[in-house]
Amino acid sequence: MAIIAVATLVVDGAHAQNAVVPETQQPQFRYDGRDIVVTAQRRSEALSDVPMSVTAVSGQALRERGVNTLQDLAKLTPGLSYVESGSSNPVYSIRGIGFFDTTIGNRPAVSVYLDEVSLPFSIMAPGASLDLERVEVLKGPQGTLFGQNSTGGAINYIAAKPTEVLKAGVDLGVGRFNTVDAAGFVSGPITGSMRIRVAGRIERGGDWQRSYTRADTLGRRDMLQGRALFEWSPASTVRMLLNVNGFKDRGDTQSAQLLAFVPSSTRLASEIPALANYPSAPPNNRAADWDPDIALDKDNSFYQVSLRQEFDLESDMVLTSLSGYLRFDIDQVTDQDGTAYNNVRTAAGGYNDSLYQELRLSGTLGSLRWTVGGIYSHDRAIEDNRVDFRYSTTNFATLPFGELIGTSQTYRQVFATVAAFGSFDWTIADGLVLHGGSRWTAADLDYRGCARVADAGGGLAITALYDSLRAARGLAPLATIRVGECLMVDGNLDPGEARGRLDQRNLAWRAGIDWNEDGNLLVYANASRGYKGGSAPTINGLGIAQIVAAKQETVLAYEVGAKATLLDRRVLLTAAAFYYDYSDKQVRGRTLVAPTLLGALETLVNVPQSRIMGVEGSIELHPNNGLKLSVAGTWLGSKVTDNFVNYSILGVERDFVGNPFPYTPRAQVVGDAQYQWTIGRSFDVFAGGSLNFRSATTAGFGAEPLLALKSYALVDLRAGTVTRDGRWRLQVYGRNVFDRYYWTNVAKFVDNVRRYAGNPATYGVTLSLRL
Repeated sequence: MAIIAVATLVVDGAHAQNAVVPETQQPQFRYDGRDIVVTAQRRSEALSDVPMSVTAVSGQALRERGVNTLQDLAKLTPGLSYVESGSSNPVYSIRGIGFFDTTIGNRPAVSVYLDEVSLPFSIMAPGASLDLERVEVLKGPQGTLFGQNSTGGAINYIAAKPTEVLKAGVDLGVGRFNTVDAAGFVSGPITGSMRIRVAGRIERGGDWQRSYTRADTLGRRDMLQGRALFEWSPASTVRMLLNVNGFKDRGDTQSAQLLAFVPSSTRLASEIPALANYPSAPPNNRAADWDPDIALDKDNSFYQVSLRQEFDLESDMVLTSLSGYLRFDIDQVTDQDGTAYNNVRTAAGGYNDSLYQELRLSGTLGSLRWTVGGIYSHDRAIEDNRVDFRYSTTNFATLPFGELIGTSQTYRQVFATVAAFGSFDWTIADGLVLHGGSRWTAADLDYRGCARVADAGGGLAITALYDSLRAARGLAPLATIRVGECLMVDGNLDPGEARGRLDQRNLAWRAGIDWNEDGNLLVYANASRGYKGGSAPTINGLGIAQIVAAKQETVLAYEVGAKATLLDRRVLLTAAAFYYDYSDKQVRGRTLVAPTLLGALETLVNVPQSRIMGVEGSIELHPNNGLKLSVAGTWLGSKVTDNFVNYSILGVERDFVGNPFPYTPRAQVVGDAQYQWTIGRSFDVFAGGSLNFRSATTAGFGAEPLLALKSYALVDLRAGTVTRDGRWRLQVYGRNVFDRYYWTNVAKFVDNVRRYAGNPATYGVTLSLRL
């Protein structure tokens, strides 16, 4: 990869021997606080020898920290940020590069993989963290080695693989809000050439949110995950791995916290007087409000089937095939206005699916390591939603002809991608290596859809409204828009469906050089260009012109850095500096289209030119066998560098040149400390804690005070005992132990500005057994 800063935080040890092991050999961790092996460059090697920015966290460390989601992973990785979208769709960014979208068709700027098979839509990712060997977070443009083009980076989850001998384990936990978390695995041989590993997890918990206007609670958790891995070696030159996994989520959706009443139409604000006087939420993570007597729950499911095949060929070559099919189905109801009135409530339905195939050939030729390959993927996002807004200015926009109490949305996006790639690593002298790679991609998008009439009364009202506007232009009246028909109109006030096609071609590349001095000092410099394909918005709009795909974005990235180990590998230092030249950043913006009844309305837009510069650094200390200390940080400076005229959340047109990026804190720091000492012959006792700090940022352009995301620091603590052989482990934990009030997102939707709070203080106990 081209962007190759530093390993910012490595839990359970940092850097291993210099020797590179074959790609097909299963990487192993030594949990003695020293060594970790990663596959960030499509081969297994010590993290200290990888000339790129990688945060690598072992599966054991993830379990000890209670990291089960991408949101949790952000607590361990400086530069990685998580935002609650309000629709169960995770939004994440690395070093300020991300794509905020609330729909299931969200194509992230940070790609997520499970064993190198892409999860092309963000909403597919929540179940990937089950029974892991490790997770790797790669920072900067990706695509010349991993399957999906991305401008921000990649998150690669590596599942724990079947074992040669019988092994089993179980983790049982209970915690606040009556949470019960149980996970386990069984692994071992079936025959001499076949092995299997089966893992599962169930998490159930009570309501964690509570209404601040009445006696009511919300926030039930009910998550079921499972995975079966079959590893088969029918011959010494052939290896196959079948991965079948999935999850079922039947928990509650999160409700918002009301911050302010900002009506979409001041002319119609008098129609909803209760909202103008509604109390804002108190500063408490648990406080929220929602419509009473409405089931705000999920029935979402995901499954994936993937097959990896490796064939050893002559001349030290390996042919690898990766095949996968994935599907996610959504059925959930979300209250998004933060009040007990139906200002906006959504019932989301539909599905995503993806067909993926990669074929690559890799080998060595003297001092040259090379890889060539090709990729095909076919991805779909099919959405069928209902939006209710009976108590809103949108509802009364059709007065005096009647009310529009809600709409339905049907949108379809089909992505077809073909890519060819190649890369090389050439050792030109002792310790001196040149790196290069390129990827040609053809990414085509077909999209169609619209907002539709949901009830007969709304059809009559919207038709009469359009007829009144058409009469003023001397146009003939419309036929009544019936239930299920499109209510969106073009510039001539003719109803219809938005349709479009976006054909994209690009050439991503990377180039770099590094020098490694006996495994104790690595110095590198790199440059790369990455792309993220465009997508179309899913919007409850009035104008067909709102449904326009944003074109592809691109990042030209430069970075220099170093890693050093000192004092017999008891001290690890890293440092890096980077600069990103960012073109056509994709963001949710607003546009003014006919009919202009509700002012500027949401759409996708491109920021012409911007830049990001920053530095990263980390230090890890292992002063003795029982003490481990680490701290890592990122400083970012983001800025729109060319004219970007759009609308603020208050509907005011402005030029946002000079503005920093939304959801991009300038400073991020993570730290961890743990001390473990021996008691008797059989047990060790340990105590530790971690810190996660994020400086202030904003949730949108324009420096609007309502969009402020304040700085926060979260502290987690843990303590317990473990047997010397590692079979038994008992741990008590506390997360956000000071119950710090913070929020990850704030946005305006219809007539309200609302926040999404972070997790309150939680605590519990876990018991682990390994056989």
